[in-house]
Amino acid sequence: MYLLLPLVENDAVAGVVGFVVSGAMGMVALAVAALVRIRGLAAFGIRRAKARHLLAGAGLGLVAFILGGIASAIYSTLSGDAQNVQSDYQAGAAAGLLGLVLTVIAGSIITPIGEEAFFRGVVANSLFNRFPAWLAVIASATIFAVAHGFNTVLPVAFVVGVLTALLFRRTGSIWPGVVLHGVNNVTATIIAPLAIAAATS
Repeated sequence: MYLLLPLVENDAVAGVVGFVVSGAMGMVALAVAALVRIRGLAAFGIRRAKARHLLAGAGLGLVAFILGGIASAIYSTLSGDAQNVQSDYQAGAAAGLLGLVLTVIAGSIITPIGEEAFFRGVVANSLFNRFPAWLAVIASATIFAVAHGFNTVLPVAFVVGVLTALLFRRTGSIWPGVVLHGVNNVTATIIAPLAIAAATS
């Protein structure tokens, strides 16, 4: 499905569609894993989380945004790659009220649910059952980062992957990680660009 995204000429539409596709692919992968292994969704972390863990996820989402920004800046300095690969997402957020609403829904709800369901509920979960916790955290975060491509988002995804894997290990639920992921995404896609625009206007 990602191969079809370049065919979408409107950047704002491509951003929203990209978020939706990311989430949908994760949900499909979770469904396949559940069917193949014949296990209930609770085994993949689809279970209720405590309020304090969800609040911790929200706070760690802001931490992830800050640490990810620092890591991305270091990556850009060392690699010379300063390309903004999230411009489509930011274009979606800037495309009027409808574009903003759709981008928030797709980027902070659909994508986090799908990606956390697969990368934590399936991938990290499987690694935790086979390897020491520290290795499972690093390995699952690396897989998550590489899945985002070798660009300025890679170090950000690694930071998010480490923190969400730790939350998943601690709580047994994907939902705190979904909150973390959603806060990070909405901050990077909407809040930060708006703050920069306001500061330069």
